[in-house]
Amino acid sequence: MDQVKLDFAPPSACITLNRPQVRNALSPELVTHFHTALDQVQERDDVAAVIVTGEGTAFCGGVDLKVLREIAAQSVEQARQDSKNLMNFFRRIYEFPKPVIAAVNGPAMGGGCGLASVCDIVLAAEDAVFGYPEVRVGFVPALVAVFLVRICGEKKARELLLTGRVFSAQEAQEIGLVNHVVARESLLEKAREIAREIAQNSPTAVRLTKELMKDLPGLSLEKGLIAALQLNTLIRTTEDFKEGISSFLEKRRAQWKRR
Repeated sequence: MDQVKLDFAPPSACITLNRPQVRNALSPELVTHFHTALDQVQERDDVAAVIVTGEGTAFCGGVDLKVLREIAAQSVEQARQDSKNLMNFFRRIYEFPKPVIAAVNGPAMGGGCGLASVCDIVLAAEDAVFGYPEVRVGFVPALVAVFLVRICGEKKARELLLTGRVFSAQEAQEIGLVNHVVARESLLEKAREIAREIAQNSPTAVRLTKELMKDLPGLSLEKGLIAALQLNTLIRTTEDFKEGISSFLEKRRAQWKRR
């Protein structure tokens, strides 16, 4: 896995995009290595959350230029499969059963901005910048648009996607793409702090909350309430719920079962 680095420091694990010479650009190999890293994280009971960051001065500059040149020569079927692979990459992160925290240490452009947008929590260094410049090279930011509209609404998404302009970490926070803007030197420690906070919670409740949040934006009020009712009923049957109530009443720390 030379294109990503995986470090375990329970209760968190850190996946670092490791192509600093090309601003950690996305390549088919990097995506494959990232999936492998997620497989390993998913198997670890002692990991409550995963942190994603970039090696060097960039978070992720988007799709590799070499790959872009190859895309221009693809057949329709090849283009579809390549797009599907990227879609599955974003979707896996968005639906990953453990919370994913992006620590954006530098520019997050195009697909790199998309990568940040599918994470549950996004932290950004004060000097980090974001952008969806696909239209400037004749491309459509179709996949990332699905997630950006959920984050900031249609009007703001239209502006960012149609202009392709670069915007600051502060603006990214204002529109809801970024949760916290922090000093660069504090970025990873802040991510670990959030991971430790998550680790104190019920793993079952965290996982089911992620599932609910994945579905809610596309549901009507009635369907949303039905989904919430079903989940509310389900969680009451779990061992984590019983342990959580007991520990609260007994004024002690809960002992969660990680599986």
